[in-house]
Amino acid sequence: MEDARPSWDNPMQFIFACISFAVGLGNVWRFPYLCQMHGGGGFLIPYVIMLVVEGLPLFYLELSLGQLMRKGSIGAWRAVSPYLIGVGAGSLVISFLVSVYYNAINSWSLWYLFHSFENPLPWSSCPSNRNNTGLIEECAKSSATEYFWYRKTLNISPSINDTGIIHWGMILCLILSWLIVYICIIRGTESTGKVVYVTACFPYAVLLIYLIRGLTLHGAKNGLLYMFTPKIEQLTDPKSWIDAATQIFYSLGLGFGSLIAFASFNEKNNNCEIQAVIIALINSLTSVFASVVTFAIYGFKATYNYESCIERMILLLTNTFDLEETAITSDTLDKWTAHLNSTAPDKFATISSQIETCDLQSHLDTAAEGTGLIFIVYTEAIVHMPGPSQIWSILYFSMVLMLGIGSMLGNMAGVITPLSDMKIISKYLPRELMIGITCLIACVIGIIFTTEAGNYWFVIFNDYAATLALLLIVLTEIIGVCYIHGIRRFRGEIEMMVGRKPNLYWIITWVFISPALIVSLLIFYVADYTTSGRLSYIAWDSSEGRSVTLEYPTYALAIIGLLVVASISCIPLMAIVVYIRKQLKKGSLL
Repeated sequence: MEDARPSWDNPMQFIFACISFAVGLGNVWRFPYLCQMHGGGGFLIPYVIMLVVEGLPLFYLELSLGQLMRKGSIGAWRAVSPYLIGVGAGSLVISFLVSVYYNAINSWSLWYLFHSFENPLPWSSCPSNRNNTGLIEECAKSSATEYFWYRKTLNISPSINDTGIIHWGMILCLILSWLIVYICIIRGTESTGKVVYVTACFPYAVLLIYLIRGLTLHGAKNGLLYMFTPKIEQLTDPKSWIDAATQIFYSLGLGFGSLIAFASFNEKNNNCEIQAVIIALINSLTSVFASVVTFAIYGFKATYNYESCIERMILLLTNTFDLEETAITSDTLDKWTAHLNSTAPDKFATISSQIETCDLQSHLDTAAEGTGLIFIVYTEAIVHMPGPSQIWSILYFSMVLMLGIGSMLGNMAGVITPLSDMKIISKYLPRELMIGITCLIACVIGIIFTTEAGNYWFVIFNDYAATLALLLIVLTEIIGVCYIHGIRRFRGEIEMMVGRKPNLYWIITWVFISPALIVSLLIFYVADYTTSGRLSYIAWDSSEGRSVTLEYPTYALAIIGLLVVASISCIPLMAIVVYIRKQLKKGSLL
């Protein structure tokens, strides 16, 4: 039966599949944000160290286990120990929950991609109100890009308590997103193996185009200097090291069961050690590459906003005080402001509310991550980029969509592969039908993200569906391999596969360093949650055109608890079930 298992056409398909899964939106929207928050280029120091002592060893461990057992997550951990079936089940639950909300990002990308063909771009300017007497107030108080995101895309409600109506345009985009995923995975490695060439390569082509264009933009050097000027003092902040560890952890896709699933389709003698090193390095270098592109765009956007601020202040002062247009320059603006305030205080007081502080550094310090970076910061930069904005927008959102689909292929592999390995399911459900039912259930659950409160639920899923659970699952994986299965036994099995035993570096990190780091992360997260008090979220105040912080209601906290427990509980519950079954067979419980 083992020989009948599907396999990749060649080792390159496996590498591209892993790259397509590991290289995702986190490389584009999370890593640049962390660099900005933790000292620019200085953040690379803890990032590289965590890659060496945490990322690489755990990545190799999961690939080795999948290739050795040639099963999905549930079957692989059953082979290690029947009591560890819950580890695979927990990974399956996490992959499913992540797939449910991750495809919402793809639906938003499709929405923006479709609107990218409009001329002008619909987020390039604020629309007029119904009476055509001015701009819509919400847009005027915020910005055109924020208005399109919060009102036209999300149609967001003031709080999570206001579910509101369904956005039917987003429903159609969500259905289309799941149809694309279904088509890509319906034939297993036969279809996925072809798709990953596109989902893995296309984003690099677009990033390269954006890099070339971004480096030629006015002000790009300001962003690059900001990134590569290290703030070494940030290395003394424990949060920098913790964020570096978690970024490595999640960007490589550890604990989802997807890597085990992909590796299970390898030949037994495949050299997964060198592949693990290659894929992990490509993933990390992609984060740096994407950050260079992002900071070039940051620099352009910050410089544009800074110079626009200067122009507004010069125009305001010259018009108010009847000065010549060339009287004030950007270099003398501060001196003129102070001079006019002291010589004509009464007249200056009439415009004091309109005076802005124009500072390039403050614009560069404005950090954004996640959906804010993709759908607000980048869209604003695209509008002001020289040349046809539609072309830049189409390229960008096509890239975001490819990154999202590539990650979805990995997430769904973590669900479909272990389900396919279950005889009780494969016996009664054809593979195509089983995949279709899984996608349909996920799509129906995802409808919640198309309501007016959908973005708030998206944040809940994004923040709590996987974080603590993944740490606990990977810690259990290490304990299972090193201390239950046995590190000597595992080392010998790897030697049979790749022709040599894992060296001392792999053994030390598996047995000591990696578990110690994960325990430290678990302690940090538990301490952070217990000391932060009631959990809060960012809501959108349409009347003020700005974000506000609100506390989660009790029922939302209950759902957060369910999301965390859903996957973690699989580990002890399945172990208890296995124990009871064994005792029943022995007759000791009768």
